[in-house]
Amino acid sequence: MVSVVFSGIAPGIALLVYFYLRHEREAEPIGYVIRSFVFGMLLVFPIMFVEYILLEEGIVSRTDPYGFLRMSAVEEFGKWFVIFYTVYIHRMFDDYYDGIIYAVACSLGFATLENILYLLGDGGTELALVRALLPVSGHALFGVLMGFFMGKAKFSGNASRYLIYSLFIPIGAHSLFNLILLEKERVTVFSVIFMVCLWIVGLFQVRTANRLNRRLK
Repeated sequence: MVSVVFSGIAPGIALLVYFYLRHEREAEPIGYVIRSFVFGMLLVFPIMFVEYILLEEGIVSRTDPYGFLRMSAVEEFGKWFVIFYTVYIHRMFDDYYDGIIYAVACSLGFATLENILYLLGDGGTELALVRALLPVSGHALFGVLMGFFMGKAKFSGNASRYLIYSLFIPIGAHSLFNLILLEKERVTVFSVIFMVCLWIVGLFQVRTANRLNRRLK
């Protein structure tokens, strides 16, 4: 059990440290970052409950493309709501990269607990590497997409448009991700291509956020 829990935690912590260290301006207080991570973990339970209701009531189906869209929307809206009300509207959000690090922290908190529960339920660590490369990394990169546009909303002067982007672009990416995986947790050519593209976009947004920070006084 210890090895399963460690296998579930390690990818999320490693990715969080990576994105935290990519912040080229002043590092965010680690306590606030951990708080966002914990909020993401706590989100798992209400979101699992909502998804259970949607499935039981026949509102969504795991094999229905529209079901994937609704599931993705529930998860990404939950994360967006937490980041908006715990970080975005407060003074601690003071540069473009803040959106990325806090959204990534929340997303990885969610992905980490979800990963642990999945591995414990499956009864082993055989899928740990696949889940680290796919669902956990995917959640981190959806967080980059969300946080980047939140940063643009905060400092660009066009908040409404970028806040809409910060919600619906991660939902779209997450929905496409689910459709490609078809909930089968295996590596395919399409899933690899999608993840490579997602990493390219995510790293471009990380560099762009750091570049925009250099213009802030």
